[in-house]
Amino acid sequence: MNMKYQSLFESFKFPCGLESKNRLVLAPMTHWSSNPDGTVSEEELPYYQQRAQGVGVAISAAVMVALDGKGFSGQFSVHNDDMIAGLTKLANILKNNGSLAVLQLHHGGRMSPPDATPDGKIYSASAIPAEREGAPIPEEMTEAHILQTIQAFGDATRRAIQAGFDGVEIHGANTYLLQQFFSPHSNCRTDRWGGDVHQRMAFPLAIIDQIKQTVATYSKKPFLIGYRFSPEEIETPGITFEDSLLFAETLANKELDYLHVSTNDFWSGSMRDQNDKTSRVLGIYNKVGHKVPIIGVGSIRTPDNALKALETGVSLIALGRELIAEPKWVEKVQNNQLNSIRTTISKKDQVELIIPNNLWNMMNTVPYWFPMVD
Repeated sequence: MNMKYQSLFESFKFPCGLESKNRLVLAPMTHWSSNPDGTVSEEELPYYQQRAQGVGVAISAAVMVALDGKGFSGQFSVHNDDMIAGLTKLANILKNNGSLAVLQLHHGGRMSPPDATPDGKIYSASAIPAEREGAPIPEEMTEAHILQTIQAFGDATRRAIQAGFDGVEIHGANTYLLQQFFSPHSNCRTDRWGGDVHQRMAFPLAIIDQIKQTVATYSKKPFLIGYRFSPEEIETPGITFEDSLLFAETLANKELDYLHVSTNDFWSGSMRDQNDKTSRVLGIYNKVGHKVPIIGVGSIRTPDNALKALETGVSLIALGRELIAEPKWVEKVQNNQLNSIRTTISKKDQVELIIPNNLWNMMNTVPYWFPMVD
């Protein structure tokens, strides 16, 4: 290995006591490739196996905790005990080469397609549609439904423990249900689940408490609990960076194992103010990095990109598209094979890269998502 990159391969100990073999993380990336009933498919297992070999922590794609929160087709599920067998296979695959396996827990809220939910209805904090063309109006969740959903996150955590995962990541980012409760755009409630910026934290904080209680009851060994969130949203009113700094401080005081800041680019500034170029990841790190480990992510394509990001002080660096395009990215850096790291994908590479059909179709459909060449 080129010793220039040695810091990327230093181990890291999380607050719970579990240790990552290096500072590199497989980011949660949607693949649309699970079975129609929500079980883990045989197509996605080799895809994960190839990409989890080198990283210290491997985070799964978002897994739905309840059927009324299915976010997209081909999503896998942890909504009942029938899912445990397939999830056990996935956990074993992710841990096969010494990586920590983390299951990302998710509810789509108003972003769930109505035709994907059991009754054709979608739910959110308030009956306010997303600001997207043709977005349906969700039903406002009742108190009973909110409590049921909080319990669903707890039950999902118990199943993750039984399946052999090393931790869970709570998906509070990317406009999904937990973000909808925190956002002044989608949460106009006047009960205990809404109000000012502090009151809008109530739902995600209740989920954290439920998960921590579940871990204390069912896990016989240290178990990671992480939280992923988006630092801003573009809607008006919407989540501001000042809101997120307050939220990050509250999350840091919950004794979590990490915060995962969801951004398209590690160095990107504000999406609300084009004149504010301050990295949102570094803003969060500067605020709470002394209290809780921070995972940074976003357009970290090269080893030098990863090194520069890690040198800011954040604890770990997540790789998403990079590990889809080059599954051996970590190993090639470690073995000083930098010139062989794949930077583009040929339309003939699907078989070699072990990319499931649905993911491959999306890669070829969404403009500029991947550097596709003929």
